[in-house]
Parts: sequence; C-alpha cells; structure tokens
Amino acid sequence: MDVIGNSPVSLAERRLAWLDARQKLLARNVANADTPGFRPSDAVPFQAVLARRQAAAGLLTTDARHLTPARQASLALEARRVSERTPNGNAVSLDEQAVRIAETDQAHALAMGLHRKYIGLFRMTLGR
Repeated sequence: MDVIGNSPVSLAERRLAWLDARQKLLARNVANADTPGFRPSDAVPFQAVLARRQAAAGLLTTDARHLTPARQASLALEARRVSERTPNGNAVSLDEQAVRIAETDQAHALAMGLHRKYIGLFRMTLGR
C-alpha cells in the first residue's frame, strides 16, 4: 500500500498540480507588471513540498530493530531578492518571469510525458 503516494503515476500527478499552481502565480505576476507597488511571488519549490509530505507521513517501522531517522532541520526558504524595481515600486521583471514560465512549461512537458508512459505501460499490461 502506498501511504504517501510515491508511485510514479501519483508523483507525476502531484508534480502537474504543483506546476499548474506555479503557472497561475507567474501569470498573476505578469498581469500585474504595471501595478504600482506589486511584488512578484513564486511557489514553494516542489522538493520542499515533497519533503514536508514525507516528514508528515513518517517512516513505517515493522520491526523493533529498525532504525529511526534523526529529525532534519526545518526547511528555511529564502525570500527571493528583488533585482530591480521601477520608480512606482513594482518589482516584476518580465525577463525573469518569462524564464520561470519557460522552465515551468518544460517541467510540465516532462511530467506529462512520464505520466503518459506509465499509463501506457499499464494499458499494455492489461492488453489494451
């Protein structure tokens, strides 16, 4: 039984959901590029989301002789520094946002490809 959803299909689905949420944040940043005082935001890295989920689930010990892991230090996320700011206080850099959108698009294509491959393997196993 997969308690925390680490199967390749569920991992790809979680990654796609995270990429969708990130794309919405980046689109909001671009849409507010002319809004005075607007500060851009970005999603928490996917690795941090996975680490939190795994820490919350904990490791399953089926034998008293199993070792328990030492607790890791909490993940401290740094706030991104604003590289430039317009006179009206807007901190959105369209170049940075375009790069992040392109990265998100590439990661989405990769996750979709993996998802399709695993679903194809299941269909082939079932004889479809």
